[in-house]
Amino acid sequence: MPHQYYMAEALREAQKAALLGDVPVGAVLVCGEQIIARAHNEKEAKQDPTEHAEMMVIRVACQKRGDWRLADCTLYVTLEPCPMCAGAMVSAHLGNLVFGASDSAYGACGSLFYVAGHPAFPHRMQVIGGIMQEECEKLLKDFFANKRREKENKREF
Repeated sequence: MPHQYYMAEALREAQKAALLGDVPVGAVLVCGEQIIARAHNEKEAKQDPTEHAEMMVIRVACQKRGDWRLADCTLYVTLEPCPMCAGAMVSAHLGNLVFGASDSAYGACGSLFYVAGHPAFPHRMQVIGGIMQEECEKLLKDFFANKRREKENKREF
């Protein structure tokens, strides 16, 4: 399957997060050609800063497989992972990471840091960024524009 197919699935997850008022980030984890885990951000819903889509799909995939190693898997996520998520991917020996939008504020797979391929770590994964970038960026921009409008409307009343 092409990268766009799986990224579209991750975008569907991200839309679920937006509907729940959370930052719209979605992820799917693929082994072979099968999606074995899918998730969206739930930081706000669960009031837990570790409830990133990437962390959740890693947990679910490892539980399903009965193994913490994900070397034969690819994680698709709509936003470049943060240091926490990139570190978890390295620890899980993830084979491949594919992301949509870059993250200039927290990105740890090329924008600010490069945890995924840091030479100090014995495991490095292949990283591809910019898949369906425009669609991923639009979802994020629209979400934050709506949040700003909501905040301004509250001030008016």
